[in-house]
Amino acid sequence: MNLPKYQLSSSPELSSYEFISEGHKGLIPKRIQFTLVNHQGVYNLAFGDKDPVTGEIDDHTISNNGDSEKVLSTVVSAVFAFLDQHPDAWIYASGSTATRTRLYQMGISRFLDDISENLDIYGQIGDQWYPFERNKPYEAFLTKRKFS
Repeated sequence: MNLPKYQLSSSPELSSYEFISEGHKGLIPKRIQFTLVNHQGVYNLAFGDKDPVTGEIDDHTISNNGDSEKVLSTVVSAVFAFLDQHPDAWIYASGSTATRTRLYQMGISRFLDDISENLDIYGQIGDQWYPFERNKPYEAFLTKRKFS
């Protein structure tokens, strides 16, 4: 994806990333966290505003800072950076609400051609996983790096 993105800073173990969203509502710190959730190498991707007091991710706030495309591009770059260090990892993501999950799905759909050159992407419907297709209502997403 050759889209503008924000500069990322990362933790020493490369499991969390931070950046600053710059838009019409000002500067908003954002955080991306990858957390191992099982022994099969599945990591949960958490993303949202960085709470100024606790430093934790607030994934319920809706920033509407006018830079959603740049934010999405930045999150994708964090996924690639993480997978560079964990090439066998699977990354699981879902929104904190159905609306947010749909927003993620729209972003994946919009950039699917670019993203799918390097990633296998799956969508969850019920208890089943399917190769991601546009215009299907998914509940969650799973991705891994393609190996040539």
